Amino acid sequence: SATMPEFFSKRFESRSLKLAASMIIFIFLIPYTASVYNGLSRLFSMAFAVPYEVCIIVMALLTAVYVIAGGYMATAINDFVQGIIMIIGIIAVIAAVLNGQGGFIEAVGKLAQFESDIDVTLGQPGAFTSFFGPDPLNLLSIVILTSLGTWGLPQMVHKFYAIKDEESIKTGTIISTAFAVIVAGGSYFLGSFVRLFDDASLHNEAGGMIYDMVMPHMLSTLPDILVGVVVVLVLSASMSTLSSLVLTSSSTLTLDLIKDTLVKDMSEKTQLITMRVLIAFFIVLSVVLALNPPTFIAQLMGISWGALAGAFLGPFVYGLYWKKTTKISVWASFIVGIGITIANMLIGFTSPITAGAMAMLASLVVVPIVSLFTPKLTVESTDAIFECYSETVIVSKKKSLEP
Repeated sequence: SATMPEFFSKRFESRSLKLAASMIIFIFLIPYTASVYNGLSRLFSMAFAVPYEVCIIVMALLTAVYVIAGGYMATAINDFVQGIIMIIGIIAVIAAVLNGQGGFIEAVGKLAQFESDIDVTLGQPGAFTSFFGPDPLNLLSIVILTSLGTWGLPQMVHKFYAIKDEESIKTGTIISTAFAVIVAGGSYFLGSFVRLFDDASLHNEAGGMIYDMVMPHMLSTLPDILVGVVVVLVLSASMSTLSSLVLTSSSTLTLDLIKDTLVKDMSEKTQLITMRVLIAFFIVLSVVLALNPPTFIAQLMGISWGALAGAFLGPFVYGLYWKKTTKISVWASFIVGIGITIANMLIGFTSPITAGAMAMLASLVVVPIVSLFTPKLTVESTDAIFECYSETVIVSKKKSLEP
């Protein structure tokens, strides 16, 4: 299977699942892409004093040229180079921010001067308030969204096609773990010092915090050369993400919805042209949303990840390893994941981030429960699908485990 919708189609012998999944992917990758344009453009506006709208349009054109001209190999190679830039950049930014506050000890000392805002220790400087911060539920939701959620994101699947052998999996695991610790851990660490940079420009007329402006304001205090490093860092991360999102959305719509459904006997040349047209269409929709964002960056991401992983996480994980997973349970997960996301958009019973985490966990619960009470594939079909797990593979002695 080249795409996640194709996997659902073959695993559960249902073409309708393939069509539904492809539509879900195309629709709900748009807010994710818009959130990337939003964050990138705000940073460029701060660094170069260029209007936000101009930055978004320029970034969109750059993405279109980059993806259409380069394709998957450009994305894969660029991911590697940009990953190195991200590691160097985050370390440099942390060092510069702490140095600007007089060093780590001095920065922590300044944080200790903030007065407590909870009843028990109200007004006391440096008083312990909460180990998990003022909103532990939202913090937990962010952790679930950005860790567990990636298992169910369709743009992650094609990364595995770059694996050439078993040894690469081991190497990739080590590298990706180290990368996550440095980049994600560094970002959380850096965020803990945001209060030292509070400013009137970060608040709207009602006094509420404009969260998307916090990091650009924080970074504006850095020397010009480091602002340039940060711009390259964020541009690298954004282009890596944007290329994956745009390729995933256009390829899934071309291969899973249009090919053999709307257009019979589609040639490779026609597929390529169609994908390029859809890339442009997808970018335009994302830009329109980014120009008028309904909420801040993290919540846009919560809507997208919540809907996608909420719909796909359970079916994908159980479908890979559990023979008793049923087609109806996949439909149930689609309905629950999308339903929770849309209901929260309409009613607003919690933040999009928390709703996204709820949708993911619900998917993991719904699939096995529904599978227990719904018709399963025939034994012959299931055995044929899982036959690959029992295939004998010959490897060299140094790569095998002793019996």
